[in-house]
Amino acid sequence: MITTTDLDGLTDRDWQGADAGAGPVRIAMVGLGWWTRDRAIPAVGSARFCETTVVVSSSTEKADEAAAGHPTIERAISYEEFHDGTAVDAYDAVYVATPNTTHPQYVATAAEFDKAILCEKPMADTVENAEELVDAAGNATLMIAYRMHTEPAVRRMRELVRDGFVGSVVEVRGRMSQRLLDMIPDDDQWRLDPDLSGYGTSVMDLGIYPLNTTRFVLDSDPIRAQASMSSESEGFESMPDERASFQLDFPDNVVASCAASQNAFKSDSFEVVGTDGRLRLENAFHSADARELTLAREGVRTTIDVTPVDQMIEEFDYFADRVLRGESPHPDGEHGLVDMHALKAIYEAAERDEPVSIDA
Repeated sequence: MITTTDLDGLTDRDWQGADAGAGPVRIAMVGLGWWTRDRAIPAVGSARFCETTVVVSSSTEKADEAAAGHPTIERAISYEEFHDGTAVDAYDAVYVATPNTTHPQYVATAAEFDKAILCEKPMADTVENAEELVDAAGNATLMIAYRMHTEPAVRRMRELVRDGFVGSVVEVRGRMSQRLLDMIPDDDQWRLDPDLSGYGTSVMDLGIYPLNTTRFVLDSDPIRAQASMSSESEGFESMPDERASFQLDFPDNVVASCAASQNAFKSDSFEVVGTDGRLRLENAFHSADARELTLAREGVRTTIDVTPVDQMIEEFDYFADRVLRGESPHPDGEHGLVDMHALKAIYEAAERDEPVSIDA
């Protein structure tokens, strides 16, 4: 039977250990694209344990523009100034949200200055550069920005799977899509440039959500990948995966069936099917959408509207909580490397049209 205890405390911060008045951790935002300006900076502005004090961009003019109207931001500097150590005393941690291929250099500089690091996913453009990033981070606090790890509904799904709600897991299904060129009407953007994005666009930028969320919910890592990809539309000529579907084999005969597209109606879902029950989260991955969680078992189905949280606020406060308490965050760099190996295998499987083992 489904009981109210299955849903109790759904939005509780079960990870929080810092006192309500602790902090704040002062953050330098490195990379001021639309995501940082429209989502990250406002989220930190509403967070409990951190604040933005420095912004870093390709020019001081662009940084000054992003800083306008944010009273906590003390300094607006260029990338060169960041590497040179300008304003190094004005921040405790960095948030790296530049194009994928450039992540390692900013992580290396932050580590050199003994700063904690929150790096966007995917953590780099290739496995080799991701390994370089982890090496460059050294002993610095490094967290990869998988915000689904702090999404309360996803955390409850993880608990329910661990508690045997669905029985033995048989299959996971996940998908994410959006119309990238409607959101950012620019064919010359970095997500469509393989020199900046990496192996592709749809799986690198969107497919990583069901991939990593499956790993988190199952507490397991994939061992083999199969995939199919195609690109036909204008703007996607340089990328193999305007549309992509992929299958990941996990231990114990568990299969994850996933799909991603940067040129399809905005939609996303995540579902776990087991021998005894099913969990499904609608609107799982897009950060601003309300979510709907369905639990089904023993002929009974319950659907609840999940009280939405700002996933970015939760992610930044979790990161700051760990920094304040001197604890290692999860997901860390080693966790992110597993995804990089899986992404490489997915693209290789599509190119070779055969299953590829994931060597992580």
